[in-house]
Amino acid sequence: MSEPAVPGRLSRQDPELTGRQRDVFAALVLLHERAARPVGSGALAREGAVPLSPASIRTALAELEELGLLERRTTVAGRMPTARGWELYVRTLVTPARLPDAWEEALDRVLLHSACDIEQLLNEASRLLSALTRQLGLALASSLDESSLTGLELAALDQQRALLVLRLGAGALRTLVLHLESPLEASELEEVEAVLRERLTGLPLRDVRERLARDPELARGSALRVVARAARRRGWTSLSTPLYRAGITHIARTPEFAAAGRLGPLLEVVESGVPLDRLMVGCVEGHAMVRVGVDEDDALLGCSLVSYALPGSVWGAVGVLGPLRMDYASVLSAVEGVGARLAERLA
Repeated sequence: MSEPAVPGRLSRQDPELTGRQRDVFAALVLLHERAARPVGSGALAREGAVPLSPASIRTALAELEELGLLERRTTVAGRMPTARGWELYVRTLVTPARLPDAWEEALDRVLLHSACDIEQLLNEASRLLSALTRQLGLALASSLDESSLTGLELAALDQQRALLVLRLGAGALRTLVLHLESPLEASELEEVEAVLRERLTGLPLRDVRERLARDPELARGSALRVVARAARRRGWTSLSTPLYRAGITHIARTPEFAAAGRLGPLLEVVESGVPLDRLMVGCVEGHAMVRVGVDEDDALLGCSLVSYALPGSVWGAVGVLGPLRMDYASVLSAVEGVGARLAERLA
């Protein structure tokens, strides 16, 4: 299963590149992003502003290919990033861009000053994301009431905030940031986690909410009460909408989906909403994250999903679906901007 990538958050599996490898890799990714074709050593020497000899560039390219970050297409000279390469690029070289002032104003006007109709707001959010990124904009609210809780984790973020991770059936995941009335030590959170796991695992999420509100066992200890109250205050809203989508023409014009038989299966997945709905809400709330080379469905293997799980009472998310070759800095900024404003409007 593809795991989210976040700028600045490294993975233990990431290779440690030399300065030369890093320079060549960054230049190749940027050239490929602009041109949508494999990049050779000659193009890097002429256009990539890499201060190395052609021989040194070729050596670095071979090393990066050996690391699994680049690949060759047999019919075309040059190399292009693999899904693993794009993941490393997102984690180590991407800094979310600042949205232009005109777009900031448009987001405020559409999302903060319109009627608070959830379906309308989600539809507008998908349209805004498509217009901002020239990719496929997505938005939905998801009811998880019938999903069974298969596991949970509770961990401290700081003295008065904790992260509650709910693991649900069919591989779904939901994370909640809990604001605690009083500070709790890590050892206290571990004890609360054990009790919650014992009392709640196996229940549908609808019953989890009910038990948090009424189970006397969850009111016996002070730490349990603090966590249970914080979870109840989240006010989980039971609401489900279709997957709103906008910008299918953008993705249809992308070179990566021009091959015969490539676009149809992708559009079928988007139309059904599965597994995009689960992947979008299954991220840490309040942060834009990237899934590169989504492997939950064969039709999505050449795609990246940038999504933002909405914090607050409505369990939903916004996102952008596009090819691996994407302007991640701008897309991350757009998804974060739309998601934050939508969450504020729905609070």
